[in-house]
Amino acid sequence: MLGVSSILGDEKCGSYLLFHAETELGNGLRAFLYFLGIAYCFLGLSAITARFFRSMENVVKHSRTVVETDPYTNTEIIRQEKVWNYTIADITLLAFGTSFPQISLATIDAIRNIGNLYAGGLGPGTLVGSAAFDLFPIHAVCVVVPKAGELKKISDIGVWLVELFWSFWAYAWLYIILEVWTPNVVTLWEALLTVLMYGLLLTHAYAQDKRWPYLSIPLSRSERPEEWVPAEVTSVEYEDNAYDGYSEICAVEDDEKMEIVDIFSIHSENQEVADSVYQKVPPAEDVMETCNPPFQETDSEDLDVLQQWKTQFVDALTIAHGWIAFICSLLFISGIAYIVTKLTDLISCVTGINAYVIAFTALAAGTSWPDLVASKIAAERQLTADSAIANITCSNSVNIYVGIGVPWLINTLYNFIAYGEALRIENAEGLSFSLLVFFCTSVGCISVLVVRRLILGAELGGPRLWAWVTSVFFMLLWLIFVVLSSLRVSGTI
Repeated sequence: MLGVSSILGDEKCGSYLLFHAETELGNGLRAFLYFLGIAYCFLGLSAITARFFRSMENVVKHSRTVVETDPYTNTEIIRQEKVWNYTIADITLLAFGTSFPQISLATIDAIRNIGNLYAGGLGPGTLVGSAAFDLFPIHAVCVVVPKAGELKKISDIGVWLVELFWSFWAYAWLYIILEVWTPNVVTLWEALLTVLMYGLLLTHAYAQDKRWPYLSIPLSRSERPEEWVPAEVTSVEYEDNAYDGYSEICAVEDDEKMEIVDIFSIHSENQEVADSVYQKVPPAEDVMETCNPPFQETDSEDLDVLQQWKTQFVDALTIAHGWIAFICSLLFISGIAYIVTKLTDLISCVTGINAYVIAFTALAAGTSWPDLVASKIAAERQLTADSAIANITCSNSVNIYVGIGVPWLINTLYNFIAYGEALRIENAEGLSFSLLVFFCTSVGCISVLVVRRLILGAELGGPRLWAWVTSVFFMLLWLIFVVLSSLRVSGTI
């Protein structure tokens, strides 16, 4: 009732986003505009995540030349070796990158609270809510993404079990800190141990992938595809041209007089194209004749210039093996996360709704949108379910070990140096209750995945009816978590 009375009442919120004149608007209108702004930011996160995923594909595809000498013939053998281990790529590039909105938001919240004996509640609330969104709605989407009857299973169960263990342990560890070891406070050493556990996750997962003795589970794995993401099957190369808002895909024919270079060819299925960075396409004049675009008046010189600009721009983003686009995507995500943080504070101020409730619901769902997009793309394009599900479990681990660990480390270190005191957690009881609810509901989610593996032989896909039944069940678990957590944090239960 507090939120409703604040919106309908005469109480004004003195904070604003851009202009002081915002305070003259009604609370209802301001709340609507701020929610609209958050929704727009989430659309931006979705667009950036698509670019992020493509850049990560280029990073993971990168290989190096290895020269070996045959001991019998004494001849040199040249082979290509992948730079990235796929398991490590899933835990670092994929999980860390898609969790970057939550990590950025929590870190920004911690920096704003430096000097305060109490930790900011926005970051931890968002991260726990994000964990629930990752586990339930994202699984609900991924399980219905494959075509009807198509099954996609985890090829390396051993690695998934390791990732799942560290995911569950992350939230058990958080509960131990808040309720058992040092109730309602976090010490410097607890924060440091939390961050270091991310390194233990990486080491253990890599050991399992390589089947190191004594550190791995003795489970066999099915054959994995050589490519992290298989190339899209195309029967003909295409050139994407734009005519003042009109987009058309034009077939490109081989021609000895090709002059323009198209760097998009690195995504081609054609092996000859894949081995080279560039593929030549016809000059702008030929493209116009072949495609017969709707605007015949378009100047061919303008098209030529636009083509060169596009080539140069995309070249700058891809020739560094995708790292430039990867880093720029993370920077954009950080900027959007800062704006979302400000908007959330304003919504809480204008409506009177508890900031934890907003964090558990709208904020958690919005910042987890990159996780949803990345897992959906992985479930669609990859031949197995490894990366789609690994992104979920590993993102939950990253949320705790990095997303909560680093902000707590910043605050506890400052408090230790400045005041000689530990960091106090406001409303730790509500956070601990949410952890218990999450743990119980997550057992139900994982149990369903195990049953699907035993009966259908795969975690994702299968008969349409059972896929949708599973999806609805996962969404129901998420609603249980959100409702119970919100009621507890608001003091209703």
